[in-house]
Amino acid sequence: MDPQALKSVVGSGLLSFPVTAFDADLQFDRDAYVSHVNWLSTYPAAALFAAGGTGEFFSLTPEEIPLVVSTAKQAAGNTPIIGGCGYGTALAVQIARSLEKAGADGILLLPHYLIAAEQEGLYRHVKSVCDAVGIGVIVYNRDNSILTHATIARLAEACPNLIGYKDGVGNVEAVTMITATMGDRLTYVGGMPTHEGYASAYFGAGVTTYSSAVFNFVPDLALTFFDALRRSDTALCNRILAEFFIPFGAIRDRRKGYPVSIIKAGLRAIGRNAGPVRPPLTDLDAEEMSMLSAVIETSKTLVAASSAASR
Repeated sequence: MDPQALKSVVGSGLLSFPVTAFDADLQFDRDAYVSHVNWLSTYPAAALFAAGGTGEFFSLTPEEIPLVVSTAKQAAGNTPIIGGCGYGTALAVQIARSLEKAGADGILLLPHYLIAAEQEGLYRHVKSVCDAVGIGVIVYNRDNSILTHATIARLAEACPNLIGYKDGVGNVEAVTMITATMGDRLTYVGGMPTHEGYASAYFGAGVTTYSSAVFNFVPDLALTFFDALRRSDTALCNRILAEFFIPFGAIRDRRKGYPVSIIKAGLRAIGRNAGPVRPPLTDLDAEEMSMLSAVIETSKTLVAASSAASR
């Protein structure tokens, strides 16, 4: 997909990132993954991030990443697929090229590995990846890869295929400086864990779309919340936050790594198993699964009440 066309698509609606399905031996389960991506693509997500953070990018080999992305591309129909990319510069360039060859519509550049770096080093890293491919690149601002508005401006000037900025830090002041500086040169994506809890503040900062993890297993609720947010239905947003996202977040925060583990658990709870998480992550225990199932039941009530109110 042309980078500018992808930029427009990404900004047009809700985004999500499918979990990567594994079998009991922790190998990529292609059939389960195809089934999951195909199901998600029947809902109106603007684009899907394959092999992203919730897709356990960090546990995939460089050979598995383009395989996962090409499989998602085959399964997603007309839904654009943006592939996860990262690690050190040389490896990130290699992965980016493999994703372009695999048919990805764009790239989500996750933080480089381990070490902190100065802005000049981050600039060179991102520019190297953008220069290596012709497809659109979205840079993910989080952890040890935090770009200032000045660096983003330099990159936007040097890299025509840099189309987006995704934030997972939560510094709304810094985000506002970037959106105010760059205007419509980029598309801005919210990327906080369970971003629905931050979405209203980010909307005020000029970030009008985000990636929803819970879309993996409660897509109707994710879309209901997103639609309510865009039409400024504060009462419905607050009800969904109070009755679903706050208790969901309490389970998510019980263990390290659960922002990913709980999404696969949600799929198990609705009978669409994508397998276990790979180490070093751990799966939810039986008590936590029971708690999550109760929260999912609440989501059904919220969607039904919203549908009834709109009739």
